[in-house]
Amino acid sequence: MSTGLAVPTLEAHHVPFVEEDSTFMVGPVKGYTPYIGILVSMLNYNRASVVKMVKDFSVEQLDYLLDKNSNSIGALLLHLAATDKFYQLNTFEGRDFNAEENKFWGVALELGDKGRAAIKGNNVKYYLDILTEVRSKTLEEFKKKNDEWMLAVDPKWSKPNQPLNTFWKWFHVCEHESNHRGQIAYQKTRLPGGGGKE
Repeated sequence: MSTGLAVPTLEAHHVPFVEEDSTFMVGPVKGYTPYIGILVSMLNYNRASVVKMVKDFSVEQLDYLLDKNSNSIGALLLHLAATDKFYQLNTFEGRDFNAEENKFWGVALELGDKGRAAIKGNNVKYYLDILTEVRSKTLEEFKKKNDEWMLAVDPKWSKPNQPLNTFWKWFHVCEHESNHRGQIAYQKTRLPGGGGKE
């Protein structure tokens, strides 16, 4: 679907491209159209900061619950992957989880009591491998899309006088991960034995 807007080309303004592994550079990334690349650079920073924070956590730290209503750090990591997967299916395939997919992803997306019961006992590699696998698929699909696709309005999700586009969906994935990164950072400081500063 067209946005009805002319998509400005950043190349015309000689905007330099950022290398995909440049963690502290935000801008168009090589291999993607400009607006998608800008988003990718932000997704990459968020993910790198989350991985750096949790990469040495033990199973006990990943499973620790601050109270009976909290989510463990491990559950939050799987929740990040589930959110990425949901928007991946929504924007690239135009669908929700099917019944089989929902058996795995549904609990991680919703969390709560079911998440506390089911998501535990896994080492950090388990979570990071899932995060990497899902994000790799997202980045692979982004390379097949363009800025017109990213700016396209979704009529199913839009409300009267409140259009919502694909860019918003993926910006939400980005800010959602940032939000949970803050939650993980807080929980790290409350781990038994002193989790240390963020």
